[in-house]
Amino acid sequence: MSAENMRDREFCHSILKEYTMSDALLKHAYAVEACVLAYAEKYGEDVEYWGNVALLHDFDYERFPSEEEHPAEGSKILAEKGFDEEFRNAILSHANYSGVPRNNLLRKVLFACDELAGFITAVTYVRPSKSIEEVQVKSVKKKMKDKGFARAVNREDIINGAKELEVELDAHIDCCINAMKRKKDLLGL
Repeated sequence: MSAENMRDREFCHSILKEYTMSDALLKHAYAVEACVLAYAEKYGEDVEYWGNVALLHDFDYERFPSEEEHPAEGSKILAEKGFDEEFRNAILSHANYSGVPRNNLLRKVLFACDELAGFITAVTYVRPSKSIEEVQVKSVKKKMKDKGFARAVNREDIINGAKELEVELDAHIDCCINAMKRKKDLLGL
């Protein structure tokens, strides 16, 4: 595969759609993509490449949901499709248990955005209008303190993601909210 295919959103999106049937998981991929794209733009990085890493970070999750399989099985699939090691390792690094270090900016951004994008989505769903336009940093932080809310979301990963990026938590939350607002139609928010 050429390096261009790793930057081709339609190609990567077709892989996502081939492996992911759940509307919620598709929207999660789009939300993480939106957040990672915002950081790629902010840091002057390869927007297409970073966006596609984010788009495909959980593409294998429906078929391989266990820690033993996800994202390792997805990495094998992507290798067969010609994705290079750096692309695959960026995806592997978002799972703390993968053993792949988050030793570059893309890996840190993907990790930092993954849980937070899901949490912002959950916060949006409990707003009266169910619109991300109503979501503010303070409402996200308030819900983070409620351990009964969105229990599956790891708050420590959200906090540690911002720390690894060396970004204040409030600024990180704000960046992701604004990124998701720009893609609200795609996200259904």
